[in-house]
Amino acid sequence: MNRVALLLLLGVMNSCAQKPWYGDLTFLGKLPSNLNEVSGIATNNGSTIWAIEDNGNKDVLYAINSRAKLVKRLKVGDAKNHDWEDLARDPQGNMYIGDFGNNSNERENLRIYKVPNPDTASDGKIKAEKISFHYPEQKKFPPKKSRLRFDCEAFFYHNNFLYLITKDRARPYLGKAYIYKVPAMEGKHTAQFLGEFISCTDSQFCSITGADISPDGNRVALLGSGLIWLFSDFDSEDFTKGKLRTIDVLHRTQQESICFKDNNTILIVDEQSKTKGRNLYSYTLD
Repeated sequence: MNRVALLLLLGVMNSCAQKPWYGDLTFLGKLPSNLNEVSGIATNNGSTIWAIEDNGNKDVLYAINSRAKLVKRLKVGDAKNHDWEDLARDPQGNMYIGDFGNNSNERENLRIYKVPNPDTASDGKIKAEKISFHYPEQKKFPPKKSRLRFDCEAFFYHNNFLYLITKDRARPYLGKAYIYKVPAMEGKHTAQFLGEFISCTDSQFCSITGADISPDGNRVALLGSGLIWLFSDFDSEDFTKGKLRTIDVLHRTQQESICFKDNNTILIVDEQSKTKGRNLYSYTLD
């Protein structure tokens, strides 16, 4: 092989080696640098994706397009970002902001903010109603280390209720999540326990960090760091009693946000972690 051909071959090999690897996820775009801690996403129409950031960040809803470019921001009035962890939507386009992050399991001010369809907001501001709730099974704040399962980073709306999936912070770690529901209306509520789900036992990847339900209501997706637990064929409020398909997307980053774009397409966002993340991806189910 002559020298020119060898240099060309080495160049091609180097180019291939530098190509980012996203596993089975399809890369759609890089989020702006000021959105490096996105903790929840939701969409009403598939083209505009709404996002929030978690604790320590602004009381703002951000709109990005399908290539992850920032197109709009809305200041959420009558709301405080104590620890915003997920977004949900209802068929009317209303958005629900889950302010229920509870790393130490010691919060007694858990709440969800409801805002009208942000796609129709025009003045840079949007006003929120407050849905307050508590877990009746939690008696101490915080409870024993073996019962630290009252943190939450995942929920979705279905038939006038909000379904919450908690995050396991117990020791020993069992990968156990509790399923609750709360009325999707302003006021103070007692969360109703529906059941529990054991994902897997690796604390780095198995905790539930996001959730959504498909537009037709037939599938629920729970997110971990590189894993999706997809439930279908459920006939009760405890969707974990349905058929389970565990999907490894073969990409291990800090994936915190998931939503259905349509009945067969999932969108995922990961947080910035060193040189990885802050990306918008899609995943096709079938």
